[in-house]
Amino acid sequence: MTDKPQRSGDERDAVARRMEHCRKQIDALDERLVALLNERAAHALEIGRLKESLDLEIYQPQREVVVLKQVRSASRGPLDAGAISRIFERIIDENRRMERVLKEKKAREGQ
Repeated sequence: MTDKPQRSGDERDAVARRMEHCRKQIDALDERLVALLNERAAHALEIGRLKESLDLEIYQPQREVVVLKQVRSASRGPLDAGAISRIFERIIDENRRMERVLKEKKAREGQ
C-alpha cells in the first residue's frame, strides 16, 4: 500500500465541496434520465399497440440491431461501446417486457 500525502483541513473541505457539487449534478441528470426513459417507454408502448394491430411479434431483432448500432455510434465517451450496448440492451428488454404485459392484459380482457 502506498502512503498518500495528508491533506489539510481546507483541502479536504474543498474536495468535499467539489464532490457534493458533482453529486448534485448527477442527481439532476438522473432526474432527466428518468424522464427520458419514461418518454421512451411511452413510445415503446405505442409501438407495441401498433404491432398488435398488425399481428406482429413483440421481439423485432432487426430493429434491436439498428438501435444498438445507433447508440454505440452516438456515444462519445467516457462510456465505451460495450457499456452503451449493455445499458441499452437492458432498456430494450424492459420495454419489451412492458409490451408483453400490455398484450397479456388485453388478452385477459378479451380485447
